Amino acid sequence: MSKYNAKKKMVDWIKFDSEIEAKYYLYLKEIRHKGLILNYEMQPQYIIQPKFNRNGVNYQAITYKADFLVYLLDGTTEVIDIKGMATPEAKMKRKMYICNYEVPLKWIVWNKKEWRDYFEIEKERNLRKRKAKAMQEFDKECENLDK
Repeated sequence: MSKYNAKKKMVDWIKFDSEIEAKYYLYLKEIRHKGLILNYEMQPQYIIQPKFNRNGVNYQAITYKADFLVYLLDGTTEVIDIKGMATPEAKMKRKMYICNYEVPLKWIVWNKKEWRDYFEIEKERNLRKRKAKAMQEFDKECENLDK
């Protein structure tokens, strides 16, 4: 089990880091079979900072390993990462990836019954929080008026 309580999952003799990643793999298999995508690769790796030597010290390259690379019907590709939560390290590596590569990077979340964009979910979550906070402040003002 990982530090984020994700359980490893074995599907088609492939060991996935989480059940949700395995679920997305099965989804990709299905949509490829239906002809909705051309193909996909698993665990593509990108160098987001090359190795270098400074003052006689060798520094290793920093890499970003995504979950999937999807080949779309129009000839374009998308890099897909399945997210439950975005760690500070993941956010930093995402920025470095975007700085170095043109291929779109999408963070995907399973949201009850469909695959959704991570950032759309975050926007909705933040909007709900702001609305709840505004309602609490309004309720407090109403209580003060009643006194």
